[in-house]
Amino acid sequence: MEKRRACMLLCQWSFTKAISNHCRVLHRALCFQRSSNQVIRFYGSAPLERSASFSEIKSEDINYFKSILGENNVIQDPDRLQPANTDWMDKYKGSSKLMLLPRSTEEVSHLLRYCDSRSLAIVPQGGNTGLVGGSVPVFDEVIINMSSMNKIISFDKASGILVCEAGCILENLESFLDNEGFVMPLDLGAKGSCQIGGNVSTNAGGLRLVRYGSLHGNVLGIEAVLANGTVMDMLGTLRKDNTGYDLKHLFIGSEGSLGIVTKISILTPPKLSATNVAFLACNDYFSCQKLLFEARRKLGEVLSAFEFLDSHAMDVVLKNLDGIRNPLPPYNFYVLIETTGSDESYDREKLETFLFRLMESGLILDGVVAQDINQVLSFWRIREGIPEALMKSGAVYKYDLSLPLEKMYDLVDEMRARLGHPANVVGYGHLGDGNLHLNITAPHYDDAILAQIEPYVYEWTSKHRGSISAEHGIGLMKANKIHYSKPPEVVQLMVSIKKLMDPNGILNPYKVLPHHLSANN
Repeated sequence: MEKRRACMLLCQWSFTKAISNHCRVLHRALCFQRSSNQVIRFYGSAPLERSASFSEIKSEDINYFKSILGENNVIQDPDRLQPANTDWMDKYKGSSKLMLLPRSTEEVSHLLRYCDSRSLAIVPQGGNTGLVGGSVPVFDEVIINMSSMNKIISFDKASGILVCEAGCILENLESFLDNEGFVMPLDLGAKGSCQIGGNVSTNAGGLRLVRYGSLHGNVLGIEAVLANGTVMDMLGTLRKDNTGYDLKHLFIGSEGSLGIVTKISILTPPKLSATNVAFLACNDYFSCQKLLFEARRKLGEVLSAFEFLDSHAMDVVLKNLDGIRNPLPPYNFYVLIETTGSDESYDREKLETFLFRLMESGLILDGVVAQDINQVLSFWRIREGIPEALMKSGAVYKYDLSLPLEKMYDLVDEMRARLGHPANVVGYGHLGDGNLHLNITAPHYDDAILAQIEPYVYEWTSKHRGSISAEHGIGLMKANKIHYSKPPEVVQLMVSIKKLMDPNGILNPYKVLPHHLSANN
């Protein structure tokens, strides 16, 4: 095949001609060429070819799926498939012709056993709110969407342990627990759409990890179905269980590449009566960092969130989202602090004393404490609205990084100097747990800009012993970049585990692991 220019990831609508075939460039995403039954897609400069080991859907497959699920739960309508084939950012687009909606673990087991026997590749899908292409097909994989498995199975008020199916929407679980006097240990901007199974499968972090920790600590048990249909019942509700290997952790963060999570048991903390939110201004990043240090020392037992954003992030929100205003005059950096405790007057006095002392010292330049729930929501809306506002700014290059606190904003400064105009470099994130969301916007997607960003961002992160994925996962976007955060021996062990648990490689192929290592799986 004659050499042709690779279509860069994140490109605009356009059409190009190939020598022997037509090559169509999809919106912001992919270029693919058909040669008989094979498909090649280009991500950056690396071609990705549909695995020849996977079968294509036949009419008898459809008939089998209908016999298990019924007609209404076997989706072939292009209009219903379109949003399931496209990620939230409209960045990755698959070409699946089939979506299945199982209603029970037994049905998931039947589907996987059959797909494995037929070598039909599948993509597990929840709310499809991911940002790294992990929840949509790359080619024509069968979509197994878990939204119909949305039952709350049990809740024990004595222990705070919730057992539910994987398709439960996070916000619905929060509403249920609120009525019971409890809260979910994670809170995400996408809570109105994301599902708990997807949260667990990506080890989602969110806004209150600084208080409640990660899902590796809060998830007590999991039920998952392996590629061959075997149901792994690890749905324990015990706080302590040291009998052998704790295999549930293999499924937390593996993005559906080792099995489909069908049920979860999770420890939920009691809902505390006193919540206070302060929106503060700092002169520089060092002040934000020092403020975090002081907050941990003085507010430790009640500190539940510590978020930061720079002036560029604030400007994007004010420009692109209606009804939002900055409660403070313009400053270089802003910090949102939330405290949660059981004594309203004590907690508020503690927070206000803390803020007054640091304003006197000059560490905090300005600030306001929310006086009612409306102000609480308006402060959080600024922080949670940043991703939406960025999407309205044009082309967005998103990077989710864990870095040492003292180095975190250095990368933002360096990218700003490196890219110049017209790129706008935005820095914000979960300062309380060292998670930077580096976002770069431009009028349109540009190969030259991407070449300036990658691999520099990954190399810089690796040099400073950070992680190229703090909470978004690896998905398709970073599958070939995992070596920046994990040594070869660790990656090879991951490949071995994948081959052991999914020998035919049908579960979420082309994701998580480097393509050249997992291609023959």
